[in-house]
Amino acid sequence: MAPDPDHLRVRLIQIRDRPDVLAEEVESFRERADLRADQLVTTNAVHEPLDASILDGMDAVMIGGAGAYSVTQTYDWTQSLIDLCHVCADRELPLFGSCWGHQFIARAFGGTVINDPERSEMGTHHVEVTEAGAQDPLFSTLPLAFDTQMGHQDRVSVLPDHAVELARNARAPHQAFRLAGLPIYGTQFHSELDAETERSRLVAYRDHYPEMQDPETFARVMAQLHESPEADDLLRRFLLLYSVEDGAERLAQHTSKNLPATSSDQ
Repeated sequence: MAPDPDHLRVRLIQIRDRPDVLAEEVESFRERADLRADQLVTTNAVHEPLDASILDGMDAVMIGGAGAYSVTQTYDWTQSLIDLCHVCADRELPLFGSCWGHQFIARAFGGTVINDPERSEMGTHHVEVTEAGAQDPLFSTLPLAFDTQMGHQDRVSVLPDHAVELARNARAPHQAFRLAGLPIYGTQFHSELDAETERSRLVAYRDHYPEMQDPETFARVMAQLHESPEADDLLRRFLLLYSVEDGAERLAQHTSKNLPATSSDQ
């Protein structure tokens, strides 16, 4: 573990082709994780080799979204990324997957991911923390219900063995999970996006989502976008809890200071 947040080094694994979205994704993860540019190191799984050496010297690994790639398909780099996820587990190296990354981690550890357009979620959606989530060190720092940014038509239909569901909603289960006993998490929602970057992402990948090609649907989704402040700090909290020596204490102090005031009046 790093002695403090200023010494963290995080590997972001990207699965994209478009230079503009690659750059935006890096900046989004950097801001949400509260990292300097030199603390976030990137590897593009589509174009760069994946081996265990890229984990050396890292305090955490994050896997982002994909847009044009589906976890339901197998590419020439899929097995290498599965192997890398297992190396993280073996080393107990903190691993966080957002959207596509969430789905991929589920697949890597034996879960099932399906294409399910009828339960696709675009734009800002509501999520509820499960009973297990309310007991989780990370998700217990969130409200029991909060808004998030989403863009997916694949979803996790079966969690891996020993995975714990941390969040869900009425449209789709398994909105977040953790591998029990390991610092490995996935969120179906985009933990790195706010409303502004969600808007840009939906525009960039509109052609990949059939429902978004309908002008009325697209306009409705864009009009309903709104901020998701409760989830905006999740990546920073994850790093504090699992990658910083006294991070749990720091997070506890921060959380207690920001709890709503209570009254003794009945």
